[in-house]
Amino acid sequence: MNGADRLNADLAQVAAAADAIDGTGGPADGAATPAGPPPRVALIGANGHGLWHRRRIAPLHEAGRVDLVALVDVRDVAPADGAPIPDGTAVLTDHRELLSAYSPDVAVICTPPHTHLAIASDCLRAGADVLLEKPPVVNVADHQALASVVAETGRALQVGFQALGSVALARLRAAVDSGELGTLTGVSVVGSWQRSDAYYARSPWAGRRSVGGHPVLDGALANPFAHAVMQALAVAGSEPTLVELDAYRTREIEVDDTATLRVTLASGVRILVAVTLCGEDFLPGMLTAVGTTGTARLEYPTDRLAMPGDAGLRDVPGRVGLLENLLDHRADPDGVPLLAPLADTLPFTVVLEAIRAAGVPPRVDPAFVTVTGDAPEIHHTIPGINDTLLRAGRDLALLRELAVPWARDQS
Repeated sequence: MNGADRLNADLAQVAAAADAIDGTGGPADGAATPAGPPPRVALIGANGHGLWHRRRIAPLHEAGRVDLVALVDVRDVAPADGAPIPDGTAVLTDHRELLSAYSPDVAVICTPPHTHLAIASDCLRAGADVLLEKPPVVNVADHQALASVVAETGRALQVGFQALGSVALARLRAAVDSGELGTLTGVSVVGSWQRSDAYYARSPWAGRRSVGGHPVLDGALANPFAHAVMQALAVAGSEPTLVELDAYRTREIEVDDTATLRVTLASGVRILVAVTLCGEDFLPGMLTAVGTTGTARLEYPTDRLAMPGDAGLRDVPGRVGLLENLLDHRADPDGVPLLAPLADTLPFTVVLEAIRAAGVPPRVDPAFVTVTGDAPEIHHTIPGINDTLLRAGRDLALLRELAVPWARDQS
């Protein structure tokens, strides 16, 4: 299947799947349940962000589409709002006990990134298909090692970049690939959010590059804006040949809270991501794809899309749940492609490796930062940052190339 056929198949599959699910990602009223016993599903990492997965699994279990056989976590697991523990669901502390005693068909893994390679490999080799929370791994060597296990076992592995299930994104990708915008010349993402000191106190790894010698990379690019980076890479659709990073911090953290990232692809197309967590007016996040004959814009958190000729952004509803897509792929591997297979996320791993190699970003001179609020809701704002990020996106330029007084050459 060539690139155009693949993207058009993705678009049709996403749209069809969106018609079959409701807004929560669960089965729509009246949706058919496959014959035979449902797949046995286990969640490894049931606390923290694992609660989100539990709330996604709960309606599928209730509808009989899956059988939640076990929850695994090193901490106590308790029922929560929208995340009950069904009768008969085991609660364990070790994924190896899960694999030997319960033989799940599907393992959802939501553990720290440095554990992903070992746990996912164990699950694949035990015969389970895997939904692995993003990022799949944090360096290219581990990515290649995990890809080898996928090939060795013949199992399916989906990566939890949920934004890749967006119907709006599929429409944009198909338009780019079919030439609707002409020849693609550049892709940009601009987002301006605010995070207070409380955000950086939410966990022991918040704002850290590593914990206990294990990489974390909890910066703006690698965490809150990770889906934006992945969507931009998916739209451009080529392998990175050069990654340039211009990242900064306004606090005593180890990672970026304001950054530009420029990725040059083998196709010659450049991607520019310009983001901050020290923003002024909220900019939810705009992905712009520029071609020789047209421009398209996708507000990626809301799935609002503007194609050439549109008067403005319009709602394109529908996000296919990646677990549902994995279940459909298990039932029909040839007819239902994975929306976020491991191979498609390699460019993101390349970007992560570059972020890790860059080290701790320099701190913005406090003279250029406004601090407001009371602890723990203290906010840092860089005056003028929104206009600066918009210029970076328009010009595909790094911060240091825009004569910003607080940006500097880090080479």
